Amino acid sequence: MGKIVEIEGVNKIYGTNHVVRDLNLSVEEGEFLTLLGSSGCGKTTTLRMIAGFEEPTTGSIKVEGEPIEEKEPFERNVNTVFQTYALFPHKTIFDNIAYGLRMKKVPKDEIKKRVLEMMEMVQLSGFEKRYPSQLSGGQKQRVAIARALINRPRVLLLDEPLGALDLKLRKQMQLELKRLQKKLNITFIYVTHDQEEALTMSDRIAVMHDGVLDQLATPTDIYEHPKTKFVATFIGETNTYDGCITGISEGIATVTLENGAVKVKCDDTFQILEYATISVRPEKMKFDTAPREGFELIAMVKDYVYVGSVLKCIVTLPNGNELKIERLAGQELPKIGSIIYPYWNPEDAVLIHNESYKIFKALDDIKLA
Repeated sequence: MGKIVEIEGVNKIYGTNHVVRDLNLSVEEGEFLTLLGSSGCGKTTTLRMIAGFEEPTTGSIKVEGEPIEEKEPFERNVNTVFQTYALFPHKTIFDNIAYGLRMKKVPKDEIKKRVLEMMEMVQLSGFEKRYPSQLSGGQKQRVAIARALINRPRVLLLDEPLGALDLKLRKQMQLELKRLQKKLNITFIYVTHDQEEALTMSDRIAVMHDGVLDQLATPTDIYEHPKTKFVATFIGETNTYDGCITGISEGIATVTLENGAVKVKCDDTFQILEYATISVRPEKMKFDTAPREGFELIAMVKDYVYVGSVLKCIVTLPNGNELKIERLAGQELPKIGSIIYPYWNPEDAVLIHNESYKIFKALDDIKLA
């Protein structure tokens, strides 16, 4: 397997709005890659540039090693599935799916064979003569996917295709899409703002923030080893603490927070007196009825949130900040109003370079120069 899509030094600027900044990204053949981020982060613009609906201001995009900037959208070996389905209301399901093949003048017998095969693959056999108005949202979405896949593109681009579906159907379609992608071995580039969707479906996730690629990694790495504070807080729930590193010994940093000192594992890119952010997932949080060595946090239990099999304990620190401790329902947790001492295994917390520290350090370097 090699690189099928290569994005090199791509910028997209609309007037004074710098939507995509210095983007470098390679997508492997047969990979399910998700572009994840909040609204306005540049993910859909990136997808539209690959599809040919937008042109990069600077930089280059290659598909199968060939630059595609000079090619019209229909000349690129990519197809796009939109959230709006974009089906022809006056055509039958068969004719909707067959549309691309008819435009390519594929023989009738071949069209019939491929359409019926594709309808079986998306579990719509027997729906050939129905019209879009007679289908549910999930069925319409499968027709849109079948219409894109029947052209056998090398890359399928999906722009929030499940956004209009209800939660139950959405989860079902996530598994369907993943199954189809693996069966056909087509490269999927998928855009979503839904973190859980990205974690469920992707081989790798590209997290974008303000037009910048913050982190590109597997779902496990993104969740367990976030590289920036944005990634830590955007993917799932986490507790974050900002503080100053006041000591480092044998790979463990002592970080002094507003509420007291704590311990966290660190690598050799960190240094004493650096400002940093700690991220600890709620399920990794621990507590005791007495202070733990190396941890000076104290908190009061404020409330509980019950979410099915999981119980979330909300506790308040002396400065008013809240943190969450998560346990499976039925496991023992402290009573509301009680005083506890939160802590964690240093290996279970992630230390992140603080962006503001980088700015201050750059300014100091300029002054020193």
